[in-house]
Amino acid sequence: MTQLTASTSNPSLDIPKQGMPVTIITGFLGSGKTTLLNQILKNKQDLKVAVLVNEFGDINIDSQLLISVDQDMVELTNGCICCTINDNLVDAVYRVLEREDRIDYLVIETTGVADPLPIILTFLGTELRDLTNLDSIITVVDSEAFNEEHFHSEAALKQITYGDIILLNKTDLVTPEKLKEVENFIHNQKNCAKILYTKHGEVALPLILGVGLTSTNDYISNDTKDIHEHEHHHHDREHHEHEHHDHEHHEHEHHKHHSHHLENDGFVSISFQTDRPFDVHKFENFLTEEMPADVFRAKGILWFSDSDLRHIFQLSGPRYSLHADEWQTPPQNQAVFIGRNLDISQIYSQLNNCLA
Repeated sequence: MTQLTASTSNPSLDIPKQGMPVTIITGFLGSGKTTLLNQILKNKQDLKVAVLVNEFGDINIDSQLLISVDQDMVELTNGCICCTINDNLVDAVYRVLEREDRIDYLVIETTGVADPLPIILTFLGTELRDLTNLDSIITVVDSEAFNEEHFHSEAALKQITYGDIILLNKTDLVTPEKLKEVENFIHNQKNCAKILYTKHGEVALPLILGVGLTSTNDYISNDTKDIHEHEHHHHDREHHEHEHHDHEHHEHEHHKHHSHHLENDGFVSISFQTDRPFDVHKFENFLTEEMPADVFRAKGILWFSDSDLRHIFQLSGPRYSLHADEWQTPPQNQAVFIGRNLDISQIYSQLNNCLA
């Protein structure tokens, strides 16, 4: 692997944001990661934040649910930027590193069924180690839905294990007794984790950004072993040519972020997209009467035949919500359902039966 180190003695390799702090947000399906991202992007502390969204599924719903995001990379009015990770995390990070304007923090959202380790190792086991500073791993936990069953999921267990900060979210939906129970579960798994209580992902940014909690030595000591335990490949990447930076070709090492924990846990992602509207009564009946109990999470942008509005659909465990706003694009239905051991053809058939 060719290591790339920014050097003042070679202006062609200068990268403006060397040493940029990186925060990784992980957490199980429906825990509130995207809500937390929106809180970060709406911050009133004049921080310039770049957010990378990584989606599990063929349709990128999350980027459409973030503030003002309707392209691959969008600059928000407060100077923050947001873009999606298409195929390659390292490429996406370089796009942020190579921007001329100031960025204070890079925040990355993993998928709800991801083991965060391959993403951690991307920053510590590739040339990004010389260009960025891994600041903290934040694990968002749904206080209401969390129970011992979560530890039957290898991905959920890894998310707790690698978390430097555990955000117990949705605390307004549980009793103090349940909250203490969840906290005890987590401490039994990782007794040194820093636990914060949150509602709607609201947390003071100084508590989660620039905290320097990730001990990189813990990962680097096992770096070689861990890297070879994960699929990886070499990839020649051409740096984007900028007005002030003409980067050469460099060979970068990448880790595929498809984790075997996905298959181990039996998770399936079902993406449904159509240019026909749903009948709202049929769709509601599907949600309440027909949908398999093993669907843990669903989200989408929905079009109903009796409404001119766009409906943002969120389902987490037994709860679901529909929030209406104006269409910015031609109407269509886009939805992703995530669960364990699902019958894909059955759910496709049920959704098709909901069409008007």
